[in-house]
Amino acid sequence: MSYTIYLVEDEQNLNELLTKYLESEDWNVSSFLTGEAAREAINKPPHLWILDIMLPDTDGYTLIKEIKAASPDVPVIFISARDADIDRVLGLELGSSDYIAKPFLPRELIIRVQKLLELVYKNSDTPQQQSVTSVSSYVIHEDVREVYEEGQLINLTSKEFDLLLLFTHHQGHAFSREDILVKIWGHDYFGTDRVVDDLVRRLRKKMPDLKVETIYGFGYRMLKG
Repeated sequence: MSYTIYLVEDEQNLNELLTKYLESEDWNVSSFLTGEAAREAINKPPHLWILDIMLPDTDGYTLIKEIKAASPDVPVIFISARDADIDRVLGLELGSSDYIAKPFLPRELIIRVQKLLELVYKNSDTPQQQSVTSVSSYVIHEDVREVYEEGQLINLTSKEFDLLLLFTHHQGHAFSREDILVKIWGHDYFGTDRVVDDLVRRLRKKMPDLKVETIYGFGYRMLKG
């Protein structure tokens, strides 16, 4: 499996060195030199974050709170020149999976990353990146059936979530009301297809940034993007 890793390290030479080591394992690596640059990628979660605590514009503790709010199951490894016990404890309390004190050998980081990825994903047929989807301003966690906007949970009913997944997985596809009725309620449902209109209305109300288009006389389509 090709994992995606985000590295946040402000020391450019170390950033480039660690990136080369990580890429040598055939992992997809995106590296960031500032917290702000990393912050822009939070809603497109990787399989793993490697996060320096000391950054020029923020700190790793602030970033991990935002990361965990958007993607609570994505593991984080902290790296830091500070080796105080309180830093390790605080990192664990905030949700980090591991902590490596500088200086360290790049090979040590590789070994720890390998073990953590294996631990987190060895029983998962679907990589984390596949089960977390960003649409408009929303982050959808398919495995736990939760949706967040700016870290805030949006409470959806089971059928509202099913409809959201249907639209998300088929952006640009036009669904008739009958199509939606069968896919959400099943072939055994007896009743009017107007329940589809009501379901779409409720989803739009809870998630107004979704680009769900009404195709009059036919059904609905969620626009791409």
